[in-house]
Amino acid sequence: MNEVIENITDAFLAQSWLEVVAVITAILYLVLAVKENKWCWFYGFISTGIYVYLFYDVSLLSESLLNFYYLIMAVYGWTQWNNNGDILKVKISKLQSETHVKILIGCTILTPFIGYLMQKLGASFPYIDAFVAMLAVIATLMTTKKIFENWYYWLLVDVISIYLFWQKQMYLTALLFVVYIVLIFIGIRNWKKLMDEQ
Repeated sequence: MNEVIENITDAFLAQSWLEVVAVITAILYLVLAVKENKWCWFYGFISTGIYVYLFYDVSLLSESLLNFYYLIMAVYGWTQWNNNGDILKVKISKLQSETHVKILIGCTILTPFIGYLMQKLGASFPYIDAFVAMLAVIATLMTTKKIFENWYYWLLVDVISIYLFWQKQMYLTALLFVVYIVLIFIGIRNWKKLMDEQ
């Protein structure tokens, strides 16, 4: 048993300093997003910039492309949430059930095509990675628009991502996504309260 604990400890200590910075700034991003603070996008930009490289380095190509998309969305999110430093102009809203059904059907239909392309490019776990990346694209767009259900999409994305990152020995990032899951439930509660107050 001690040997197992030693191996896990050694694996965590061997994580790159870049991954440590990415994890810290990613946590700051989500904590600030839960609080509806526009500075979340600044930390999101830093974190995703680092993850573009890290995911490419371990052949999670869809995740790397996804994080490049996150970079762009961090700038977009900043502009959406910022109104000359005054109040936030975007209010929390909800989507209709039919829209969610269309989104999930679309992701399911596109997964084999994107997964096949990623497989040809040498990606690890190409189909799971592609499905998660597509859901994350939708969830990010929902977050920038303050659509309440973004939290449920993130919950699904994060649960699957933990498996992917653990398999690629990105233990700190897998742990980050465990923390994300806790923060998602806090986000759901906080945004529900904010929505009721609107």
